[in-house]
Amino acid sequence: MTTFKTPQEEFWATQFGDEYMDRNKGAKWVAANTHLFDRVIASTQGIESVVEYGANIGLNLMAIRHLLPDVELSAVEINPKAAEKLNSLGDIKVYCESILDFKPPKKWSLSFTKGVLIHINPDHLPAVYDLLYQSSSRYICIAEYFNPSPVAIPYRGHLDRLFKRDFAADLLDRFKDLRVVDYGFVWRRDSHFPQDGLTWFLFEKKS
Repeated sequence: MTTFKTPQEEFWATQFGDEYMDRNKGAKWVAANTHLFDRVIASTQGIESVVEYGANIGLNLMAIRHLLPDVELSAVEINPKAAEKLNSLGDIKVYCESILDFKPPKKWSLSFTKGVLIHINPDHLPAVYDLLYQSSSRYICIAEYFNPSPVAIPYRGHLDRLFKRDFAADLLDRFKDLRVVDYGFVWRRDSHFPQDGLTWFLFEKKS
């Protein structure tokens, strides 16, 4: 039986994570993600490999594949059913394990999360920040809910499962050689490519 460091991990690895996978799928999500990552990738150079932490069924990676057909894609996903879907895509290296346990075997041009840091137990955020940083050779991207100060809010009837804060400031404070390349906000009422009120940041390691 798998043991987890936090209740949040078990939450996403089991029934709730299965239900999330079934709720969030389809071409409209890939289209919206393609629009978002087109903005992100436009501010980068020489992306050859990408790793996503908390990839679910691969909707973000599908979008990146449209934009960068030859890029090498990897994914870390805690939910076994979602990881199975990822594997079925056929061109993604999938690591089915918790972010908190993952030991990166290499560095990727870009490491990123989208809607994942908000679900990490705050006590373990520093380890995830370190993972994002250590596994990137150049760029880091986060797309998360923003709040100027840390706050926990109810999530679909559950407590301590969704946390907002200024994740970007945390990263800049923790890693002095990061610079912000670009950032933006995508409104849930965007008429063409909505996201769930996400604020994204692209960082680059200073040479």
